[in-house]
Amino acid sequence: MSLTRIKQHKFFSFLKRENKKTKSCDEVKEMKVTYHGHSVITVETKDHHIIFDPFLTGNSLTDIKPEDVKADVILLTHGHNDHVGDTEQIAKQNNALVIAPNELAVYLGWKGLNVHPMHIGGSRQFDFGKVKLTQAFHGSAITDEENKTITYTGMPAGILLTVEDKTIFHAGDTALFSDMKLIGELNHIDLAFLPIGDNFTMGPEDAKLAAEWLRAKQVVPVHYNTFPVIEQDPEAFADSLPGGVGKVMSVGETIEL
Repeated sequence: MSLTRIKQHKFFSFLKRENKKTKSCDEVKEMKVTYHGHSVITVETKDHHIIFDPFLTGNSLTDIKPEDVKADVILLTHGHNDHVGDTEQIAKQNNALVIAPNELAVYLGWKGLNVHPMHIGGSRQFDFGKVKLTQAFHGSAITDEENKTITYTGMPAGILLTVEDKTIFHAGDTALFSDMKLIGELNHIDLAFLPIGDNFTMGPEDAKLAAEWLRAKQVVPVHYNTFPVIEQDPEAFADSLPGGVGKVMSVGETIEL
């Protein structure tokens, strides 16, 4: 082998070693998921801060205030006041992108927010990760008690958020529906947030079946005990699931994926 070929061989061997090192570094992924009461979830990645359904003002269970939230992305499942919550304030103070079902996004866009409308079944790759909307069986409207008006805001949705190789499913407010089986078959869900409050959403028994169909590695109950009408025992729900699947998150608690 000539000296030139030896040098080339060493050079390309070095590149291969460097590529292996780079790949190894890329495999170190971290996503911090924190529960803030009711259905409020924050997700922190290396470069982004994401918040789901930021109902903070009027939420007696939450541990954060809207003025303290740092988020560059807001994900909304539907238009009810206890989910849209403080979206307008948080979006404006952070210049955050609001991703929501189409009609809700349009409504918030008219208020001057930076929005991206989506619809059920649609997915899109953003710089922070992939978002896909799923069905949810519920309502979606913004209620103005003072003026006695109700503004229809389209279809409610669940949200699949995939960052790197980890997927979170926020079911939003929903009843049990059989296509949860399909959602579970088509997606490898690492962490699912399911409402258990009953009355307005599915209760613990239906949520137990939803957890089975979705086949998530971990299931966290949400949307309970904020109001008397949705009082439930989250520990009993978690205990009803197979060992290690059910997880009750305390307000302010973080899971790392």
